[in-house]
Amino acid sequence: MHFILYCKDKPDSLDLRLANRQAHLDYVKNSTCVRIGGPILGDDNESMAGSVLVLELDTLAQAKAWSDGDPYTKAGLFGSMDIRPFRWSVGNPDAK
Repeated sequence: MHFILYCKDKPDSLDLRLANRQAHLDYVKNSTCVRIGGPILGDDNESMAGSVLVLELDTLAQAKAWSDGDPYTKAGLFGSMDIRPFRWSVGNPDAK
């Protein structure tokens, strides 16, 4: 099952994001469940304002646990986060 994580940074938190970015990237790269991810961009189409990730795990509890281990979450970067089940339809070679 897939889960989408939609995370919005707290206002004025770019320094906090940058301070934890390498640890976050290492966490993501060493995870076997991350299918796609990247930063949400600000209105200038350049600055980072949040994150979106798609995870493949068995349960919502596992997705929440994965998120709890993310260095960005641990650092308190996100002002809001929504984790939802996601059905990958378009572009999924396994979709029926």
